[in-house]
Amino acid sequence: MQHRVIKNDDLFLTSDTSGDIRPDSAHGLYMSDTRFLSRMELTINGKRPMLLYSAADENVLARIRLTNAHDESEGRVRLWRETIELVRERFIHGGVLYETIRMKNFATKPVAFELGMAFDADFRDMFQVRGFKPADPLGRVTERKAEETRWHAVYMGADGCRRETAVAWDVKADAFTEQGEVTFAIRLAPGEEREIRFTVAPSQDGIRPVVQPLEEALAEVRRINIRWRERCAGAESDCEVLNRVFERGTLDLRTLLTDYGHGPIPVAGIPWFAVPFGRDSLITALLALPLQPEIARVTLRTMAEWQGTADDPWKDEQPGKIMHELRRGELSRLGRVPFAPYYGSIDSTPLFLLLAAEYAHWTGDTETVAELVPAIERALEWIDRYGDRDGDGFVEYLKESDGGLVNQGWKDSGDAIIHKNGEFARAPIALIEVQGYVYQAKTRLADVLARLGRREWANRLRTEADRLRRQVESVFWMPEEDFYAIALDAGKRQVESVTSNPGHLLMSGLPDPERARRVARRLVSEDLFGGYGIRTMSSRSTGYNPMSYHNGSVWPHDNAIILLGMSRLGMKEEARTVMSGLLRAAAHFEYGRLPELFCGYDVSSGPPVPYPVACSPQAWAAATSVALVRVMLGLEPAALDGVIRLDPSLPPEVGRLTVRNVFVAGGRLSVEVWRESDRAPLQIRVLESPGGCRVEIAGTPQDSSVELNGSQTV
Repeated sequence: MQHRVIKNDDLFLTSDTSGDIRPDSAHGLYMSDTRFLSRMELTINGKRPMLLYSAADENVLARIRLTNAHDESEGRVRLWRETIELVRERFIHGGVLYETIRMKNFATKPVAFELGMAFDADFRDMFQVRGFKPADPLGRVTERKAEETRWHAVYMGADGCRRETAVAWDVKADAFTEQGEVTFAIRLAPGEEREIRFTVAPSQDGIRPVVQPLEEALAEVRRINIRWRERCAGAESDCEVLNRVFERGTLDLRTLLTDYGHGPIPVAGIPWFAVPFGRDSLITALLALPLQPEIARVTLRTMAEWQGTADDPWKDEQPGKIMHELRRGELSRLGRVPFAPYYGSIDSTPLFLLLAAEYAHWTGDTETVAELVPAIERALEWIDRYGDRDGDGFVEYLKESDGGLVNQGWKDSGDAIIHKNGEFARAPIALIEVQGYVYQAKTRLADVLARLGRREWANRLRTEADRLRRQVESVFWMPEEDFYAIALDAGKRQVESVTSNPGHLLMSGLPDPERARRVARRLVSEDLFGGYGIRTMSSRSTGYNPMSYHNGSVWPHDNAIILLGMSRLGMKEEARTVMSGLLRAAAHFEYGRLPELFCGYDVSSGPPVPYPVACSPQAWAAATSVALVRVMLGLEPAALDGVIRLDPSLPPEVGRLTVRNVFVAGGRLSVEVWRESDRAPLQIRVLESPGGCRVEIAGTPQDSSVELNGSQTV
């Protein structure tokens, strides 16, 4: 079901397509995991207007066009249908929601009607909105007050926090109630237009946002978006779907950034997860490196700040562990739920290490890694002491918190790890992709630490990584499936389901080359690839369900990580198949926006089927668009060695691709790739490259630099 979302920093609004927040829905205006507006309904003569057009494609601004329904009572026409045009324009800036309602009379005679707006604020914690029922009472609304030009409500939380919602409008109301119902008596001559401007300002503990004049606030929003685009890489092609996907991903990433003290980092997704997630934020930053590596630097610093310090089973926290999820609502602040923050993620810690390494290889910025060395040491100690509690060499998870997650990998639903006989795997569980993340983190960090003069440490990491590689190859491989198991259970038995998880190993470089090729081929076979993307589970495995959250659906970010691995290993045919599938799917989604996930039906069944409660926009799905472009270029920087490698591969849908202003190796890279015909070899031209950095193109001599603006045949 479609809805409209706008967000800026920590404030976001979700509504139906008509722009309303209806009291029986989960829509609302949210800040700090709290719903500050639970009702906002527009009426004409007490009736809902009819929707003509609705869009929130700019993410911080939405436009909705409405008209009146026919209004007749006892034979008297009060308002002929489609007489009044209503346009709702809204945006968020500086912690304030601004909404303008414009009215125009298209009748040939004057009209009179009542324009109604109804507001309410329930101040419910996001967990309550999602269905959590607290055992003990929370706070209460202590005040609702209305005046001619404003309405406000105050909530005193059980956590001692005073929360307030203040609504104001610039035209005196003709009637108003403390319950938030406001009425304006409107008279319009033929062709006459009028407007009413509203602002909604939420506040906590007396910290109130500044309400600016609307024009100034909107101009600042525009300037911020322009500055964002100027700092980002750009991509343009002859494939309209790719252009839309990349543009949408870039806009969505900007929208999903929120500042938690070190600068803006990506939150996971709207509406349910508009907070920092260790795994989601780290993977998003990894996929978004070509767009703006600053996202990775800020994300690393933020995760280091919230790194675990105590052994706290209630929060699944241990010293050195990277958080899973940070909430700031009433329930979290009271400790009724273990999310302030919660640490129940087995992969956030290795992904933190992995991102630190990949960031350094991408940018050459070893100073940031040096700054993070204490956090890196603690994270590596966590892997050895807590991640591998039984000393078998594998990193495993086991839920300790009563309020925590049973499964703690990226497939964290309760039924995600399932045996061939249909039984759920028992913890401790060692996931295959987590071992790959640990391997990649240690091997890639070793080179960075060596540059920092920590050679003994670097050599130790290489030795540990090689030992892990040999163990994974020995224990996880399923000869009868010619594939890796998704996990080992508490009894060290293979969980034999065929899933997408082993595809993440390709990015790490862990598998034997021949096994890597077999994995790649299986990932694009008909049981795992249905035409729109790689499924999370094979259609031949026990538990497969195309409508399942993790056992048969398609997740774009899952495909993106697999694509990075295919690209690194030169598996171009398989990569082109997956890229084509994602582009085929994106063509069917609103704005070209790749969703968090969609159902795993075959392409022969029709268009991709949306998953009913997927987040949209969602961070790592947005970053998938950036990963697609990176894979098309075959871009692999080795900034520490002063080398940028390109091995381009375009899917059939793309005949020409130009990518500009990729910040890499301390400078800018701009590249053009094209082919003259479907069967012609690719041509590549480097338009700009970082000074002092050698650009190597596959198939050309490794010891020579590529001449700028000189084309090469690949």
